[in-house]
Amino acid sequence: MGTCCCKTQAETGADDDIIIDRREIEFITGTNPIFSPLHQVTDDGLNSSALSSLTDKYVLDTLAVIRTLVDNDQDPPPSMLKLHSIADKEAGWLVVVRSMVQVIPLSDPLGPAVITLLLDDCPLPSKETVVHLCKFFDLSGESASESWKNPQLHRNICVVLGCIAEKLAGPASIALLTHTTLEYLIAHLNEDNHPCVILFALIALEKFAQTSENKTSISKALGHGPTNPLRTLETWMQHSDFVHRQVGFCAQWCLDNLFICEGRPYSYENIDTQHLNAMLNSNDVSEYLKISPDGLQARCDASSFESVRCTFQVDEGVWYYEATIITAGVMQIGWATKDSKFLNHEGYGIGDDEVSVAYDGCRQLFWHSAQSQSHMHPSWKPGDILGSLLDLNNAQVIFYLNGDPLPPLTHVFNNAMRGFFAAASFMSFQQCEFNFGRKPFLHPPKDVPFQSFNDHAQLKDTEKIILPRHIRLQKLRAMSVEEGACTLCFDESATIVFLPCSHRGFCERCSLQLEICPMCRRRIDERQKVEEKLNAKEEVT
Repeated sequence: MGTCCCKTQAETGADDDIIIDRREIEFITGTNPIFSPLHQVTDDGLNSSALSSLTDKYVLDTLAVIRTLVDNDQDPPPSMLKLHSIADKEAGWLVVVRSMVQVIPLSDPLGPAVITLLLDDCPLPSKETVVHLCKFFDLSGESASESWKNPQLHRNICVVLGCIAEKLAGPASIALLTHTTLEYLIAHLNEDNHPCVILFALIALEKFAQTSENKTSISKALGHGPTNPLRTLETWMQHSDFVHRQVGFCAQWCLDNLFICEGRPYSYENIDTQHLNAMLNSNDVSEYLKISPDGLQARCDASSFESVRCTFQVDEGVWYYEATIITAGVMQIGWATKDSKFLNHEGYGIGDDEVSVAYDGCRQLFWHSAQSQSHMHPSWKPGDILGSLLDLNNAQVIFYLNGDPLPPLTHVFNNAMRGFFAAASFMSFQQCEFNFGRKPFLHPPKDVPFQSFNDHAQLKDTEKIILPRHIRLQKLRAMSVEEGACTLCFDESATIVFLPCSHRGFCERCSLQLEICPMCRRRIDERQKVEEKLNAKEEVT
């Protein structure tokens, strides 16, 4: 499960362990060396420097335990509840944000995701508070140009700015992207800066660009210099360093999808698709997952838990694929069927239903039916190779880390014996690259005959194209929907009626992805197949 804490906050003061105890302050000394106090004394009478130190402690405590939270229904840790209590007021929200920026280390692979998680659970700040926040950050051009002196600080500021931009919309987001903020983020795109700072400055710009006015401002700023910095950064796609490689991926994605450069061909136009017979299915992906133009890399920069399956289904035999770990955070990689449900906003992905199984190398867990089981592999790191063997002859799945196998898993075969796809789910800021057999495997299983997808699958040339989103939307708008087609995928026939509401208009595959009817929001108790088709020929608008 990708959502690491319960979205329901416990009522402040409902438990003695949740109340902020002033006696704790006596054990914490020191002041905030980076930011000046917001107020000399808080509303509760606490000295602001003492509250900042206490908040620093809660942030680090939360970071320390977050990887142990594996159940979506699990109560948040006391430290997180205390942070919620502090952030419930505007002044306290600023204190929590400042603490995250100051203390979350650059080296922890879950650091940026924890910032996102904490901000997502805190109350939405007012427009005035957001504007006030920027005054606490030194966002001058001089500060940005010297980010190499304190990359941790500037990385965390960029993460915070991006997270807030994602939560806000319209005027509030525009107000946050002041001229100073924009200059600060653009200045970080210098290739001489720390790659982590470049990466999250780029992601922040992407999130600001969700508002059209901001998108226009960013595009103009990127085009002011002699060379668009993203054109340089996209050359890092195959860099030997994995942080640089993430920068290259995000720069290329932004150039294809957001900040279009005149005269630059789209990446999919330059991809060699010869001998590419299996890839990630861009038509069968949850909402915000980014797929590379060759269909073999996936990345999530949203606060949701995004999932994807590959294009090739296996029903019998022994099959193997590999995934190169580019980021060391929470990903659940394994096998799913067409019946697996992607509930990205609820934090359910691969391994969270009865017909899928997954390996989680960050939290050192297996996942099946939303239940976890510890394994003995060390935590994965960038550059590790995860191998996955599906043996349908003997009803078992084996996972390998750099060639080292774990004991077989069998539980998934109690509910499914065919129709499997390679699949994965991604927490915020996670990325990996798949090898379905187009190139030699680095750690193939020994003494186990197996097949690869690429040797047996087939794709039409049109199916190998990963279009930028705006081009894909243009094509959808121009496309006529066939009579009786599913209103979700526009592909299959609409042969399912939901009960008890009796709404129809969905194919069997799409209907299995839904828990509630999208028309009336009633729970679906039964899916009944009907023979007649809908007489609805319309254009996609």
